[in-house]
Amino acid sequence: MRIPRLALMAGALAGVLFAGTAHAATSAAPSYKPVLTKNPLYKTGKLGISACEEPQVQNGTVEEAELYFEAVMECLDKAWSPVVKKAGYRFNKAKVTVITKLGAKTPCGAFNDPRAQAMYCPPNKRMYILLSPQVIAEPNDLALMQVLAHEYGHHVQQLTGIMGLAYKSYYQRPVNEHAFESIRRAELQAECLSGAFVGRVWNSLGRPDSDWSIFLKGGHNLGSSLGLRSGSDETHGSDANVRWWLQKGFKAQSASACNTWTAPSRKVY
Repeated sequence: MRIPRLALMAGALAGVLFAGTAHAATSAAPSYKPVLTKNPLYKTGKLGISACEEPQVQNGTVEEAELYFEAVMECLDKAWSPVVKKAGYRFNKAKVTVITKLGAKTPCGAFNDPRAQAMYCPPNKRMYILLSPQVIAEPNDLALMQVLAHEYGHHVQQLTGIMGLAYKSYYQRPVNEHAFESIRRAELQAECLSGAFVGRVWNSLGRPDSDWSIFLKGGHNLGSSLGLRSGSDETHGSDANVRWWLQKGFKAQSASACNTWTAPSRKVY
Protein backbone atom coordinates (compact mmCIF):
# COMPACT_ATOMS: atom_id res chain seq x y z
CA MET A 1 0.00 0.00 0.00
CA ARG A 2 1.57 3.27 -1.08
CA ILE A 3 1.27 6.40 1.04
CA PRO A 4 -1.23 8.75 -0.64
CA ARG A 5 0.26 11.73 -2.44
CA LEU A 6 -3.15 13.20 -3.15
CA ALA A 7 -5.96 13.97 -0.75
CA LEU A 8 -9.30 13.78 -2.52
CA MET A 9 -11.63 16.74 -2.26
CA ALA A 10 -15.15 15.39 -2.10
CA GLY A 11 -18.34 17.37 -1.62
CA ALA A 12 -21.67 18.33 -3.06
CA LEU A 13 -20.54 21.95 -3.53
CA ALA A 14 -17.03 21.22 -4.76
CA GLY A 15 -17.62 23.12 -7.98
CA VAL A 16 -18.64 26.41 -6.35
CA LEU A 17 -16.08 29.18 -5.91
CA PHE A 18 -16.31 31.15 -2.66
CA ALA A 19 -14.53 34.23 -1.41
CA GLY A 20 -13.64 35.17 2.13
CA THR A 21 -12.28 33.37 5.15
CA ALA A 22 -13.99 30.98 7.54
CA HIS A 23 -14.35 32.06 11.15
CA ALA A 24 -13.17 29.94 14.07
CA ALA A 25 -16.45 30.15 15.94
CA THR A 26 -16.73 29.20 19.60
CA SER A 27 -20.45 29.65 20.23
CA ALA A 28 -23.05 26.95 20.78
CA ALA A 29 -24.84 25.43 17.83
CA PRO A 30 -27.57 27.56 16.22
CA SER A 31 -31.13 26.31 16.41
CA TYR A 32 -31.88 23.85 13.61
CA LYS A 33 -35.05 21.94 12.75
CA PRO A 34 -35.65 18.47 14.25
CA VAL A 35 -35.10 16.68 10.92
CA LEU A 36 -31.47 17.77 11.31
CA THR A 37 -30.96 17.60 15.07
CA LYS A 38 -33.23 14.67 16.01
CA ASN A 39 -33.31 12.59 12.86
CA PRO A 40 -34.18 8.91 13.53
CA LEU A 41 -31.02 8.04 11.60
CA TYR A 42 -29.02 8.77 14.76
CA LYS A 43 -30.75 5.94 16.67
CA THR A 44 -30.30 3.09 14.19
CA GLY A 45 -27.22 1.44 15.68
CA LYS A 46 -24.23 0.08 13.82
CA LEU A 47 -24.24 -0.27 10.05
CA GLY A 48 -25.76 -3.35 8.46
CA ILE A 49 -22.61 -5.20 7.40
CA SER A 50 -19.20 -5.71 8.97
CA ALA A 51 -17.33 -7.11 5.97
CA CYS A 52 -16.50 -5.79 2.52
CA GLU A 53 -14.30 -7.45 -0.08
CA GLU A 54 -12.08 -4.69 -1.40
CA PRO A 55 -10.80 -5.47 -4.91
CA GLN A 56 -7.15 -5.08 -5.75
CA VAL A 57 -6.38 -2.18 -8.06
CA GLN A 58 -2.85 -2.71 -9.30
CA ASN A 59 -2.43 -1.28 -12.78
CA GLY A 60 -4.14 2.05 -12.31
CA THR A 61 -6.55 1.75 -15.24
CA VAL A 62 -10.01 3.29 -15.54
CA GLU A 63 -11.50 -0.19 -15.97
CA GLU A 64 -9.98 -1.38 -12.68
CA ALA A 65 -11.19 1.72 -10.87
CA GLU A 66 -14.72 1.19 -12.19
CA LEU A 67 -14.73 -2.41 -10.94
CA TYR A 68 -13.42 -1.16 -7.59
CA PHE A 69 -16.21 1.41 -7.28
CA GLU A 70 -18.81 -1.18 -8.28
CA ALA A 71 -17.69 -3.57 -5.53
CA VAL A 72 -17.50 -0.88 -2.85
CA MET A 73 -20.90 0.49 -3.88
CA GLU A 74 -22.40 -2.94 -3.27
CA CYS A 75 -20.94 -2.86 0.23
CA LEU A 76 -22.26 0.65 0.83
CA ASP A 77 -25.76 -0.37 -0.28
CA LYS A 78 -25.74 -3.34 2.11
CA ALA A 79 -24.39 -1.22 4.94
CA TRP A 80 -26.85 1.67 4.68
CA SER A 81 -30.03 -0.01 3.39
CA PRO A 82 -31.12 -1.51 6.75
CA VAL A 83 -30.11 1.67 8.57
CA VAL A 84 -32.19 3.97 6.37
CA LYS A 85 -35.16 1.60 6.55
CA LYS A 86 -34.86 1.29 10.34
CA ALA A 87 -34.98 5.09 10.54
CA GLY A 88 -38.34 4.95 8.76
CA TYR A 89 -37.29 6.14 5.32
CA ARG A 90 -37.50 4.55 1.90
CA PHE A 91 -34.18 3.25 0.60
CA ASN A 92 -33.03 3.66 -3.00
CA LYS A 93 -29.62 2.69 -4.29
CA ALA A 94 -27.27 5.42 -5.40
CA LYS A 95 -25.64 5.29 -8.81
CA VAL A 96 -22.12 6.09 -9.94
CA THR A 97 -20.82 7.63 -13.13
CA VAL A 98 -17.06 7.65 -13.70
CA ILE A 99 -15.74 10.48 -15.84
CA THR A 100 -12.22 11.01 -17.12
CA LYS A 101 -12.44 14.61 -18.28
CA LEU A 102 -14.23 17.79 -17.35
CA GLY A 103 -17.44 18.96 -18.96
CA ALA A 104 -19.73 16.03 -18.13
CA LYS A 105 -23.38 17.12 -18.13
CA THR A 106 -25.42 16.42 -15.00
CA PRO A 107 -28.85 17.55 -13.72
CA CYS A 108 -26.84 19.69 -11.27
CA GLY A 109 -24.92 21.42 -14.06
CA ALA A 110 -21.72 20.63 -15.90
CA PHE A 111 -18.82 19.08 -13.99
CA ASN A 112 -16.28 21.74 -14.94
CA ASP A 113 -14.17 22.40 -11.85
CA PRO A 114 -10.69 20.79 -12.17
CA ARG A 115 -10.25 21.04 -8.39
CA ALA A 116 -13.24 18.80 -7.66
CA GLN A 117 -12.74 15.05 -7.42
CA ALA A 118 -16.37 14.05 -6.98
CA MET A 119 -19.90 15.35 -6.56
CA TYR A 120 -23.32 14.02 -5.59
CA CYS A 121 -26.33 15.18 -7.57
CA PRO A 122 -29.61 14.89 -5.58
CA PRO A 123 -32.11 15.02 -8.50
CA ASN A 124 -30.90 11.72 -9.98
CA LYS A 125 -29.23 10.35 -6.82
CA ARG A 126 -26.01 9.83 -8.74
CA MET A 127 -22.36 10.31 -7.81
CA TYR A 128 -19.92 11.62 -10.38
CA ILE A 129 -16.30 10.60 -9.81
CA LEU A 130 -13.53 12.26 -11.79
CA LEU A 131 -10.66 9.85 -12.39
CA SER A 132 -7.90 12.38 -12.82
CA PRO A 133 -4.30 11.37 -13.66
CA GLN A 134 -3.35 11.93 -10.00
CA VAL A 135 -5.94 9.43 -8.81
CA ILE A 136 -4.98 6.86 -11.42
CA ALA A 137 -1.35 7.26 -10.34
CA GLU A 138 -2.28 6.13 -6.81
CA PRO A 139 -4.89 3.43 -7.45
CA ASN A 140 -4.53 1.71 -4.08
CA ASP A 141 -5.08 4.78 -1.93
CA LEU A 142 -7.61 4.39 0.86
CA ALA A 143 -8.90 7.75 -0.39
CA LEU A 144 -10.61 5.93 -3.28
CA MET A 145 -12.88 4.17 -0.79
CA GLN A 146 -13.35 7.22 1.39
CA VAL A 147 -14.32 9.57 -1.44
CA LEU A 148 -17.00 7.12 -2.53
CA ALA A 149 -18.18 6.66 1.08
CA HIS A 150 -18.30 10.45 1.53
CA GLU A 151 -20.52 10.95 -1.52
CA TYR A 152 -22.66 8.06 -0.32
CA GLY A 153 -22.98 9.96 2.94
CA HIS A 154 -24.66 12.73 0.94
CA HIS A 155 -26.96 10.09 -0.54
CA VAL A 156 -27.96 9.01 2.97
CA GLN A 157 -28.60 12.67 3.82
CA GLN A 158 -30.81 12.94 0.75
CA LEU A 159 -32.82 9.83 1.65
CA THR A 160 -33.39 10.97 5.23
CA GLY A 161 -34.50 14.54 4.50
CA ILE A 162 -31.30 16.16 5.74
CA MET A 163 -29.71 17.37 2.53
CA GLY A 164 -32.44 19.60 1.14
CA LEU A 165 -32.88 21.44 4.42
CA ALA A 166 -29.15 21.66 5.09
CA TYR A 167 -28.42 23.45 1.80
CA LYS A 168 -31.58 25.56 1.72
CA SER A 169 -29.91 28.62 3.25
CA TYR A 170 -27.13 28.52 0.64
CA TYR A 171 -29.60 28.99 -2.20
CA GLN A 172 -31.23 31.95 -0.46
CA ARG A 173 -28.83 34.67 -1.56
CA PRO A 174 -26.94 36.55 -0.33
CA VAL A 175 -24.97 33.81 1.39
CA ASN A 176 -23.98 34.68 4.95
CA GLU A 177 -21.95 32.98 7.67
CA HIS A 178 -25.02 31.10 8.90
CA ALA A 179 -25.37 29.53 5.44
CA PHE A 180 -21.68 28.62 5.35
CA GLU A 181 -21.93 27.01 8.78
CA SER A 182 -24.93 24.97 7.67
CA ILE A 183 -22.99 23.74 4.63
CA ARG A 184 -19.99 22.85 6.79
CA ARG A 185 -22.21 20.87 9.16
CA ALA A 186 -23.59 18.92 6.19
CA GLU A 187 -20.15 18.26 4.70
CA LEU A 188 -18.62 17.22 8.02
CA GLN A 189 -21.58 14.94 8.64
CA ALA A 190 -20.87 13.24 5.30
CA GLU A 191 -17.25 12.83 6.43
CA CYS A 192 -18.43 11.24 9.67
CA LEU A 193 -20.81 8.90 7.83
CA SER A 194 -17.97 7.84 5.54
CA GLY A 195 -15.81 7.17 8.58
CA ALA A 196 -18.60 5.05 10.08
CA PHE A 197 -18.65 2.86 6.98
CA VAL A 198 -14.88 2.46 6.77
CA GLY A 199 -14.69 1.72 10.49
CA ARG A 200 -17.46 -0.86 10.26
CA VAL A 201 -15.74 -2.89 7.53
CA TRP A 202 -12.15 -2.13 8.52
CA ASN A 203 -11.26 -5.51 10.00
CA SER A 204 -12.35 -7.24 6.79
CA LEU A 205 -10.14 -5.16 4.49
CA GLY A 206 -6.86 -6.76 5.47
CA ARG A 207 -5.21 -3.38 5.84
CA PRO A 208 -2.74 -2.45 8.59
CA ASP A 209 -3.99 0.14 11.07
CA SER A 210 -1.23 2.42 9.81
CA ASP A 211 -3.20 2.91 6.58
CA TRP A 212 -5.96 4.71 8.48
CA SER A 213 -3.46 6.71 10.54
CA ILE A 214 -1.63 7.80 7.40
CA PHE A 215 -4.90 8.76 5.76
CA LEU A 216 -5.95 10.87 8.75
CA LYS A 217 -2.60 12.64 8.84
CA GLY A 218 -2.84 13.55 5.16
CA GLY A 219 -4.47 16.78 4.05
CA HIS A 220 -8.11 16.04 3.21
CA ASN A 221 -8.86 19.49 1.87
CA LEU A 222 -7.14 19.83 -1.49
CA GLY A 223 -8.69 23.22 -2.16
CA SER A 224 -7.43 24.64 1.12
CA SER A 225 -3.93 23.22 0.70
CA LEU A 226 -3.65 24.88 -2.72
CA GLY A 227 -4.99 28.19 -1.45
CA LEU A 228 -8.23 27.80 -3.39
CA ARG A 229 -11.68 28.60 -2.03
CA SER A 230 -13.58 25.79 -3.76
CA GLY A 231 -14.05 23.00 -1.25
CA SER A 232 -12.13 25.05 1.30
CA ASP A 233 -12.52 25.24 5.06
CA GLU A 234 -15.29 27.79 4.52
CA THR A 235 -17.59 25.12 3.07
CA HIS A 236 -16.00 21.83 4.18
CA GLY A 237 -14.42 22.62 7.55
CA SER A 238 -10.84 22.80 8.76
CA ASP A 239 -8.50 19.83 8.34
CA ALA A 240 -8.54 19.33 12.11
CA ASN A 241 -12.33 19.08 12.22
CA VAL A 242 -12.48 16.85 9.13
CA ARG A 243 -10.13 14.44 10.90
CA TRP A 244 -12.11 14.69 14.14
CA TRP A 245 -15.43 13.76 12.51
CA LEU A 246 -13.86 11.02 10.38
CA GLN A 247 -12.38 9.41 13.47
CA LYS A 248 -15.59 9.85 15.46
CA GLY A 249 -17.55 7.95 12.82
CA PHE A 250 -14.80 5.35 12.40
CA LYS A 251 -14.85 4.47 16.11
CA ALA A 252 -18.66 4.39 16.43
CA GLN A 253 -19.34 2.48 13.18
CA SER A 254 -22.71 4.18 13.36
CA ALA A 255 -24.55 7.34 12.33
CA SER A 256 -25.14 7.94 16.04
CA ALA A 257 -21.78 9.71 16.17
CA CYS A 258 -22.58 12.00 13.25
CA ASN A 259 -25.06 14.55 14.57
CA THR A 260 -23.09 17.61 13.53
CA TRP A 261 -26.22 19.75 13.94
CA THR A 262 -26.01 19.83 17.73
CA ALA A 263 -22.22 20.21 17.90
CA PRO A 264 -20.77 23.54 19.05
CA SER A 265 -19.71 25.86 16.26
CA ARG A 266 -16.02 25.38 17.12
CA LYS A 267 -16.30 21.75 15.96
CA VAL A 268 -17.64 22.70 12.54
CA TYR A 269 -15.52 25.66 11.48
